[in-house]
Amino acid sequence: MRLLHTSDWHLGRSFHRESLHDAQRAYLDHLVEVVRARRVDAVLVAGDVYDRALPGLEAVALFDDVLHRLAGLGVPTVFISGNHDSARRLGVGAGLIGRAGVHLRTDPGECAEPVLLTDEHGPVAVYGLPYLEPTLVRERFGLERGGHAAVLGAAMDQVRADLAARPAGTRAVVLAHAFVTGGETSDSERDIAVGGVASVPATVFDGVHYAALGHLHGCQTLAPHLRYSGSPLAYSFSEVNQRKTMWLVDLAADGSVAAERVDCPQPRPLACLRDTLDRLLDDERYAPFEQSWVQATLTDAVRPTEPMERLRRRFPHTLQLLFDPDQAEEGATGSYAARVSGRADLEIAEGFLRHVRPGAAPDRDELDWLREGFESVRETTDRKAELPR
Repeated sequence: MRLLHTSDWHLGRSFHRESLHDAQRAYLDHLVEVVRARRVDAVLVAGDVYDRALPGLEAVALFDDVLHRLAGLGVPTVFISGNHDSARRLGVGAGLIGRAGVHLRTDPGECAEPVLLTDEHGPVAVYGLPYLEPTLVRERFGLERGGHAAVLGAAMDQVRADLAARPAGTRAVVLAHAFVTGGETSDSERDIAVGGVASVPATVFDGVHYAALGHLHGCQTLAPHLRYSGSPLAYSFSEVNQRKTMWLVDLAADGSVAAERVDCPQPRPLACLRDTLDRLLDDERYAPFEQSWVQATLTDAVRPTEPMERLRRRFPHTLQLLFDPDQAEEGATGSYAARVSGRADLEIAEGFLRHVRPGAAPDRDELDWLREGFESVRETTDRKAELPR
């Protein structure tokens, strides 16, 4: 059986205020074409369909459109809700939509109720485990306490119990939205560690033939049967070196897995550039990045004037500007108290100015203003000391 594993669409999300609507539409067009051209038997979407619990109308329209197109191909599709989704909203109409072959698994109570598929080798049971927030689902799994590992482990116990009651040779596939130990994170993933440790051990998924994981945005393989597809688009500059793909998974008669990465179309490449402003503007080494989405880190000792405006003349798609001067403050070792011990007030103030304006010493006027200020403070202090108590 051929499965297409994807996740973390985050429909409705932007990239540093840059709309991704057209890019997300292009990705969904690509997904539907891959399903058709590569003769996919079932599509698995492992959570975070939307970027927020109350998605905008444009995002909902994208989702509605792809549901109709997948149903039109007659290819079964299984969705689970992720930590960004509203499970109840995503699951509205699940029973009716399921009749069209689009299966929305958003209810924790349905973890052990698989979507049953068949091929020439026999049955395949596809279990959808939505994102399980421990504080909300413990009681449903008969747990008094425990975090992500406990609730996901309880859900998988139900899966294994159901699988054991099915005909011998039934292959099992699980969709889950979780942070599995050993996975590599990105800046664009929402922390799910509220209330305890976020990660769960890979052994939680023992007993199934393939686990289609969602939540982490980088495509990665934790074991041959345990994989993250990653997000189809980059959602932070921390993903600059990630290749955005889906997994095309062939599930053999014995449950073994062969997987191939299928590239996703990207609106434009990312580039993280670090240098002085003048070199970024003039150096030919940076010519290949002129049409990229750019994160620029300026290393100038003195902050340049109008840096973003100047950068965008060469890199019109610069989205993020950071400052990290290469010249460190001289003698910046030890505690602040130790560094200023024995120094005069004027010297300390001068050092502060050098710190906040690296490479630019106070000019004569600034030193005169500082001197006048300290003298005024001393005179006021002396007058107060002379007053009778």
